[in-house]
Amino acid sequence: MNAVSAVAGAPQRPVVELASLRRRITCLIYESLPAFGVLVVGGLAPQVALSIGFKWAAPGWALWLHVFVLMGIYFVAVWRHNGQSLAMQTWSLQIVDAASGKPASMKQLVLRYVYAWPSLLLLLSGVGLIWTAWVDRDRQFPHDRWAGTCIVLVPRLKPE
Repeated sequence: MNAVSAVAGAPQRPVVELASLRRRITCLIYESLPAFGVLVVGGLAPQVALSIGFKWAAPGWALWLHVFVLMGIYFVAVWRHNGQSLAMQTWSLQIVDAASGKPASMKQLVLRYVYAWPSLLLLLSGVGLIWTAWVDRDRQFPHDRWAGTCIVLVPRLKPE
């Protein structure tokens, strides 16, 4: 990444290509496949085992908490590795710090995950999608804006 500055004395900011909205939404849809697998193995299987083995069912709030924590561990862990989940690797996307272009901090990744829950509700309602597509200057999802992250396009290496 090259750092350039438009104004002398202005802070240096790396030049990166922000990922297109279409690519990010496609990646989000693809992301649902591994996330579903994590939910089945880490969420549904233990609940079924508890129900069958001990005739006990967790209350609804505990199930939601379980899903929230399980998915948080999954997403923050894969993002922390190299800023990419499996779907993001497929679509050549990476999460970076919006200000510096460097890898996002652990705090930013946790905030991004926590903010993704209300952001997803906004996106599904249409309000977040309208905001992202027509209002936000960089077309960033609300949770990326709030966490100080952005999703950039990772250039593919050309074979020699």
